[in-house]
Amino acid sequence: MQIGTVIGNVWATRKEEELRGLKFLIIQPKLPNGSEVDSAYIAVDRIGAGIGDKVMVTKGSSAANIVSDIRLPIDALIIGIIDSIDVERVDELA
Repeated sequence: MQIGTVIGNVWATRKEEELRGLKFLIIQPKLPNGSEVDSAYIAVDRIGAGIGDKVMVTKGSSAANIVSDIRLPIDALIIGIIDSIDVERVDELA
């Protein structure tokens, strides 16, 4: 899992059939101290996150298997909206 902040929306009127009805958000990965790491990417949102929200994201096969009978063509999924983060030593998480 990865922590990130929602920094934008993506609208696609034409997409794969299995992706219809899904919301796409742009995520900026961050460390718990708020510093940015890596490049921004697109993640599917099914829980109602919005711009400015801190979120937890899962990537890879875990994201693609959100529906039991179909493997979706996605590689990032928002799985939680973060209320707070409490760590003693951020440098150990880098």
